[in-house]
Amino acid sequence: MPRFRYILTNRNFCVLWLSQIVSNFGDRLNQMALIALVTKLSPHSSFSLALLFSFMVIPVFVIGPVAGTYIDRWDKRKIMIISDILRGLLVAAIPVMLIFFKSLIPVYVIVLIVFSLTRFFLPSKMAIIPELVSKDELLIANSLTSTTRMIATVLGLVCAGLLVKFIGVSAGFYIDALTYFISGALIALINTRGPSRIKEQITIAREAFGSALKGSVLSQIKEGINYLKGTPNMRFVMKVSLLLMGGVGAISVVSIVFVQEALGTVTIDLGFLGMMLAGGLFIGTLFYGRMGSKLSKEKVIFSSFIASGIMIIAFVFLIMNTHSWILGWILLALLGVVASPILISANTLIHEAMPAGLGGRIFSAVEIVWHLALIVAMLSASIMSEYVGNAAILVLCGAVFVVSGIHGVSKSNKNPVPL
Repeated sequence: MPRFRYILTNRNFCVLWLSQIVSNFGDRLNQMALIALVTKLSPHSSFSLALLFSFMVIPVFVIGPVAGTYIDRWDKRKIMIISDILRGLLVAAIPVMLIFFKSLIPVYVIVLIVFSLTRFFLPSKMAIIPELVSKDELLIANSLTSTTRMIATVLGLVCAGLLVKFIGVSAGFYIDALTYFISGALIALINTRGPSRIKEQITIAREAFGSALKGSVLSQIKEGINYLKGTPNMRFVMKVSLLLMGGVGAISVVSIVFVQEALGTVTIDLGFLGMMLAGGLFIGTLFYGRMGSKLSKEKVIFSSFIASGIMIIAFVFLIMNTHSWILGWILLALLGVVASPILISANTLIHEAMPAGLGGRIFSAVEIVWHLALIVAMLSASIMSEYVGNAAILVLCGAVFVVSGIHGVSKSNKNPVPL
């Protein structure tokens, strides 16, 4: 199998890989700058953050299924370049708009458009890899891509948090815009096979867009949902996934405000805490990848929920009483380690249960259900937090994880899910 160093001698793939590093850092910087901006204009408002994250997520299931129609028919390299240029211009416009509008509404609109463009960029990036490397290089190319994304996310969270703190929110957006332009310039250096027929591609894509909405996309999603409802193993996975994504949605919003209030910071501690969580997820993924085949996936999932709930509750009480970011680091790293097996096991159960030729439809349905649960939980938790407080919401989420995990372990011992 080719090694990482060998695959990077492939000029086209190396350029794509470099653009990914720049793009991942820009994504983290954009995230931190947006959080800082929302906190500045709407201090300690979980609901404002929930709206921000909702506009980030909505394009996943509104634009995502349709974007695939265009991506398969257009020049993927040009899609990525145009997406980067447009995202760079839009992000750079945020500080300018704030001069004239002291409202978050224009920001939400820009965020919605930027993340809609991202639904074109990310699948194009993954889909273009087979055009840049040989068949026997695909595995190592995807491994390098995944590893780089994880490392860039961990380091990017810290660097982005520090940058926003010391250079300010507006400068953060300008640097973020620059990363999009650099990424687009790097992608422009890629040489793909085949001539471009952009007019013909636009015509085909326009026709395909209509047919996709009327037929393939909606009918395939419906078929995937029907399969999820009709298969015991899939029903089990969906229950687990809804619990997980609902918890993630609720926690992701209120935890930011909780940390800001408990530690008296906007971005820098969020960056370090995010780094430790991502690092824990990375370590947990590596460990579970080695040991997971020897364990019952069902029991691993429920045990992970119990451990995750305990870590969340411990995090809340220790941070409230000690205000120690070092303890926060340790607990979030441990949370990442114990939580990582949940989604890995759930995805593996889906792969094991789904029939050949139905994977795209099943995962399209799963993505939509997951993100709907995410948005509903975010908005609900943000509204509830105004009445009961952010700490109470976090403790409640942790308790639900613990109780659900204990119930699941008890039930699985009596009636294991058929695998």
